[in-house]
Amino acid sequence: MRKNNILPFVAALIMFNVQCSIFNVVKAQTEVTAGVTFGKKFGVTYMLPKTELVIEARATKQTYQPGEFCRYAERYLRLSGVKQEAETTWTLVKATVKAVGVPDKENIYFVEMKDRTTAPLMELTPDGIVKSINLPYTGTEPASQPQAEPSEKDTDPRSFLTEEILTANSTAKMAELVAREIYSIRESKNALLRGEAENLPKDGAQLQIMLDNLNLQEKALTQMFQGKITTETKDFCINVSPEEMSDKVLFRFSQKLGFVDADDLAGVPVTLTIAGKGLIPTPETEPETNSRKPLVSFLSNGSKEALEGVAYNVPGKADVMLSFNHQNLYSSEMSITQFGTREYLANQLFNRNTVTKVLFDVNTGALLKIDR
Repeated sequence: MRKNNILPFVAALIMFNVQCSIFNVVKAQTEVTAGVTFGKKFGVTYMLPKTELVIEARATKQTYQPGEFCRYAERYLRLSGVKQEAETTWTLVKATVKAVGVPDKENIYFVEMKDRTTAPLMELTPDGIVKSINLPYTGTEPASQPQAEPSEKDTDPRSFLTEEILTANSTAKMAELVAREIYSIRESKNALLRGEAENLPKDGAQLQIMLDNLNLQEKALTQMFQGKITTETKDFCINVSPEEMSDKVLFRFSQKLGFVDADDLAGVPVTLTIAGKGLIPTPETEPETNSRKPLVSFLSNGSKEALEGVAYNVPGKADVMLSFNHQNLYSSEMSITQFGTREYLANQLFNRNTVTKVLFDVNTGALLKIDR
């Protein structure tokens, strides 16, 4: 009998809690505060990003080392124009501009959690930039490590010299004997390809191995006449806070020295031009003739002004161009937060029975997708 009396009481209590929960969800208000909020309030502190331009340039360094017999290249191998002095030459291969989002520490927001409000269910980047609201956690992808390109094996040409060559009484005689060895290697390759060699390979794989060895010997010995060129790649990176600018010198580049500082006149300047073009068109953007005041203004760090919703950025557009030696290295239209404005998502979106899902661009703070 006691069990029968308890069951109706438990059912009534559950119904009362459900009704209270629904009532709290409807009445709950999502309060967003600009700046750092002190006290014991429970919620989420987040930042919006501002744009930073990352300029990445790549250059190749070619170092020429003359061969030991470079003076005899014309006489014995008919190689003309062989240089007898070492030299280094730099070439600017490419340059790109990438817009990335960095935390705007002058604009910090706090979303207070109240009675099952869903707005604080937010995902942030490791830097504290808002990434999404009410979406599955995506986690942080580990940075991919660039794989090093396999370097060419350095072969010592003297390891292929015969006793007769090494015991020659003059450099000229050594050069003559090395040249004869090169011609002998070429004759051996031709004999293999024509099938006239005394010891023919058994199959194609063995033939390829023999040809590769002969090519390696020929290349190493020929370098003793025409010299050796080694190529090295170097990357240069510089960060710039975007603003209106015309032909600003970022750095300089020299064919002899490579990348040098902006004030080093030994190189040719690499310049950056940024020209703003206004806001990116969005359904919320109104014509410029409208005198409506911004819903949310830029706020200084530490303020506690109560706002009407979750703030997000509406970035602007700008033409970005890199120039070097009167030529365009890079030219593109980019989204830049500093050339835009700031709006907000009304708190009513997060206080109803429906779940509002929001996705932000972590580089610009722009609203990418909203779904209810």
